[in-house]
Amino acid sequence: MNKINGTNHNEEEMSKKEFFFDEKDYLVIEYGDAIPVNGDKKVKIKNLGERFASINSFFFDYLKEYHIPAAFIKSYNKNSIKLIKHKKFPFAIKILNVADKRTARIFGIKEGDVLNLPIFEIHTGNGKETMISESHLIAFDLCSVEQLKLINRICSKVNAVLKSFFERRSYILAETTCHFGKYDDKIFLVDDFTPKSLKIIPVKKEERHIDPYKFSTSAEIKHYTDHLFNIMSAQ
Repeated sequence: MNKINGTNHNEEEMSKKEFFFDEKDYLVIEYGDAIPVNGDKKVKIKNLGERFASINSFFFDYLKEYHIPAAFIKSYNKNSIKLIKHKKFPFAIKILNVADKRTARIFGIKEGDVLNLPIFEIHTGNGKETMISESHLIAFDLCSVEQLKLINRICSKVNAVLKSFFERRSYILAETTCHFGKYDDKIFLVDDFTPKSLKIIPVKKEERHIDPYKFSTSAEIKHYTDHLFNIMSAQ
């Protein structure tokens, strides 16, 4: 097993390490127990990597039941998942189902309002300063027009399936982020359904909950992660 040198912005934030098997063309993503809190400070949370891997595995399997093309094969061990080896596109699609601060400010609506239609944002990193347009993707040959059409179709289906999943459990899928990769001229969903990507809020506004946009302590991250895990496990 050879380790892939270098990690991208998201992998660093998620405290992931990637490995691949040359002889089998499998990529194994290992999730660590350390995670950033309040900037660059990292804290260690017991069994966090195991929880991240379990949640990711569940939602990948769930999406594949709806014929969504995913590179996920199976869990590798307690804190790792196995995927088809692929070349990852250098951008992600953030799907918004509720208005964030920026959208609310621009369009004069209330932050947190549920949107009639989802907004797809293209990002090359974390944060609003990394948002780019479809024209950037095409102009800089980051993907083709046909690939982009397929990616958008997959995102629409992922959003519909996950929204329905959480609505049946009295939650709103506020946001999720999809990453894509290519292998053998096929496009696959490759990342990421951990608590850093899946942001859910209760339908009942008065219900107390951890704000998934404002983690400030390791206890809040653990609580939200455990909450997602319990929703997943209640099948």
